[in-house]
Amino acid sequence: MDAILTHWINAAAGLDPALDKAMIGISQIGVPLMVLAVVLQWWVKVDRYHVRHAALSAGLAFLIGLAINQFILLFVHRIRPYDVGVTHLLIAPSADWSFPSDHATASFAIVAAFAMQALPRRTQAFTVMALLICWSRLHIGIHYVGDVIGGAFTGVLGAIAVRLAYRENSRLDSLVTRIL
Repeated sequence: MDAILTHWINAAAGLDPALDKAMIGISQIGVPLMVLAVVLQWWVKVDRYHVRHAALSAGLAFLIGLAINQFILLFVHRIRPYDVGVTHLLIAPSADWSFPSDHATASFAIVAAFAMQALPRRTQAFTVMALLICWSRLHIGIHYVGDVIGGAFTGVLGAIAVRLAYRENSRLDSLVTRIL
């Protein structure tokens, strides 16, 4: 089912050069743009310290999610879908394993961190960005759908871990969120 769905999504790859360029661009700069958007939250005027806490939580969730991925990669060695003929690859091949998707982890760690801080508008904007990034990874042929779902899951796990360990208005939080 994973291969069939992945192949179906990737079927549009190579048919429209403008769409392919857009998907490649989103895949390449989507996560850095999300990180920039999180960093820019530091200077918001409304509910400043709460939003700063959310931004810090997102950064920590991002890092923890990627650490979880590295642990998973010690045990799970899933071959990329283009290596078995499931997808048509639009970019250079990757040297690492397919599962889980680091792009999905990073983007959904940010989404989950902002969602857990009850910031609905920001969460919605980040969700749209994360979904575009994940779709682009499928369109360009670098991941299976399951890789993206697994990556989103590890990103959410990272955000949950941060939510449990890093409390808003703690001494550390108050110290860090009042910088600048």
